[in-house]
Amino acid sequence: MDSTAGNLRLGRRVAAVSIGASCLLSLSNVWIGYAAGSTSVVAAGFEFLGDVLASVLVLAGMTLAARPADAEHPYGHGRIEILSGLGVGVILAAGGLGICARSLRNITEQHPPPGLYSVWPLLAAIVIRAAMSTLKFRVGRRIGSASLIADAWNDAVDILSASAALCALGLTLYDPGRFLSADHYGGFAVGLFVIYTGGRVLRETSLDLIDTMPAQELIDRIKAAALQVDGVQGVEKCYARKTGLQHHVDLHVEVDPRITVADSHEIAANVRTHIRAALPEIADVLVHLEPAGMGDA
Repeated sequence: MDSTAGNLRLGRRVAAVSIGASCLLSLSNVWIGYAAGSTSVVAAGFEFLGDVLASVLVLAGMTLAARPADAEHPYGHGRIEILSGLGVGVILAAGGLGICARSLRNITEQHPPPGLYSVWPLLAAIVIRAAMSTLKFRVGRRIGSASLIADAWNDAVDILSASAALCALGLTLYDPGRFLSADHYGGFAVGLFVIYTGGRVLRETSLDLIDTMPAQELIDRIKAAALQVDGVQGVEKCYARKTGLQHHVDLHVEVDPRITVADSHEIAANVRTHIRAALPEIADVLVHLEPAGMGDA
């Protein structure tokens, strides 16, 4: 539990840094985009505003997920962290639709080309998002945070969308007579990237919420750890579901059918203790005992 609490604290710190970075990028892009008359830069700014909301949701989810288990929530509150990741997906998908609609509005209207200085907030966004995405992926995978990894994917796509906006803006600045509308299409491309990211995040977090089995590699490690315990002759079944940053496991182990109930109970307790000590990503293990050589009987 100490390790889980430490992981949640680390995740909250990363989310807090992300909120500050997203606020800075959102304000600078919207302000400079409006001042320079660039649709794609303004679209990127509104995208970063959605990132602020997403990161706030991640931070709130991790804070609530840190609450200890109680009588009404014996598995803890970890699923709140997954729900926050689902919320990030919803925000991204809805925000992407709004950005697309706004970017295509008045696309045929004649107006002065954007100012050259409008490229700077997009360049800054690419650099800052690259750093934040790398940090979130590293920490999210280390602590097993669905919402932080979802936010990292969001940052990764922000790099692509900002690059697309920069290319479109560059066309408009290069030849306003021929490519004046390219700036609008750049904003539309930003919206499409955001919608794609939202869909990906929704899919991945939904799989966790419906108790999809984890990767086979984790199942194999759980079985191997169980077989290291004295008295365990085999592993018949192993199921696991994600409940926040960790997994809860249902494990069927085979023991000698001739031993006493007390001895069987001791083996089960040893299996539970050993797996939790060997695999920090496992929150708890429910051990079922089966007579060796008799299968499901």
